Amino acid sequence: MTVKPLVVIDVVGLTPRLLDHMPNLRRLGAPATLGTVLPAVTCSVQSTLLTGRPPRDHGIVGNGWYFRDLGEIMLWRQHNGLVEGPKIWDDARAVKPDYRVANICWWYAMGAATEITVTPRPIYHADGRKSPDCYTTPPELRVDLTRELGRFPLFSYWGPKAGIESSRWIIAAARRILTTERPDLTLVYVPHLDYDLQRFGPSGPEAIAAARDVDQALGPLLDDASAAGATTVVLSEYGIVDVSRPIDINRALREEGLLSVYRQAGMEYLDPWTSRAFAVADHQLAHIYVRDESDTPAVRKLISALSGVDQVLDADGKAAFGVDHSRAGELVAVADPDAWFTYYYWLNDAQAPDFARGVDIHRKPGYDPAELFLNPQDRWVKAKAGLALAKKELGFRYTMPVVPLDPSCVRGSHGRLPDDPLDGPVLLSDATLDQGTYAATDVKDLLLRLSGLKTSA
Repeated sequence: MTVKPLVVIDVVGLTPRLLDHMPNLRRLGAPATLGTVLPAVTCSVQSTLLTGRPPRDHGIVGNGWYFRDLGEIMLWRQHNGLVEGPKIWDDARAVKPDYRVANICWWYAMGAATEITVTPRPIYHADGRKSPDCYTTPPELRVDLTRELGRFPLFSYWGPKAGIESSRWIIAAARRILTTERPDLTLVYVPHLDYDLQRFGPSGPEAIAAARDVDQALGPLLDDASAAGATTVVLSEYGIVDVSRPIDINRALREEGLLSVYRQAGMEYLDPWTSRAFAVADHQLAHIYVRDESDTPAVRKLISALSGVDQVLDADGKAAFGVDHSRAGELVAVADPDAWFTYYYWLNDAQAPDFARGVDIHRKPGYDPAELFLNPQDRWVKAKAGLALAKKELGFRYTMPVVPLDPSCVRGSHGRLPDDPLDGPVLLSDATLDQGTYAATDVKDLLLRLSGLKTSA
């Protein structure tokens, strides 16, 4: 059976407003509005796009959650087994068993039933050092990509140095794979808009500059896809909005005696095992886990009264928004449009854990956009970063205590459903789209139709 090859590019943070500055993308055609899901964050939305299901069904209730069976808060897990339900490639292979898929940096890539995989995967050395690298299938692809493109630029992918270099590497890898492997479906994740829009907000010149940089970088990939006879689809997961109010939700719970910590070496660590309630902060949404059901009304009242909180969803509210999965918190808080949730739980910065001042996405019990910044209040911060890098190059153990503990530097966020479609995600294609608006749950079927594997009926 012959199918139409597809190249699906996830330009995270792309909105109708930014498209005005992106001529390469605009030549694909008029954009459709894409209705996202709650929470409008990467892992949840991508899982919906690939399964056609809301979070209540695929189980990805955020970029992380409290794993009740382990007693641990974990963000940014990578195994595809966490995503429940059949993915687009499962449906495609029911029609065409030899359907081939390449996943270039979409999330939950590891362990997925795709022929080709490229995903960030640092080397974690025994002495605590971390080196940039990636994971691929087949394994020899990593050798080829590293030889041709250099090591995956991890420190340009996230952290204070995050920038266009990582997106250029991903696009170059996608071009190579598209040319040499000719997959039926090529998934490409382009993260660059996420960085300066969170740093500076979407309303300033930095956002326009980032949009132009991404558009220029994507031009050759769009040309390659057209030359290969592929249909190109470009979409986004969410739009980023201006914010100015961080909400210290865990500090509020601690001050009420609901959140517990334990102390080691003068540092405080959140203790989910003994806490009566704590929150896993994820941009503009927070899952609140309440150990004893009898505490739930009081916790809801407390959180609802916090400045910057728009809604606190109980069981009925979670069901209404499609996030009523067992992994979700007993309550789910949604921030006002100009607010977002910090993960901070300590009351004195002198007792903050050492990972708080570093880029450490796997140890922090919540998302921390301050990792995009060098601490502006530390006059020696660049010298400290340079010394740490020198130690790393010499093979010594090092720490990078450069991230600010003051969240006021963050100017952009996302996670709630958009109040204005101009601030929401988009979908566009060089194929004819038959609707002006698509739900995120519609995208899987749309892609199957565009590939010729499913009829409109």
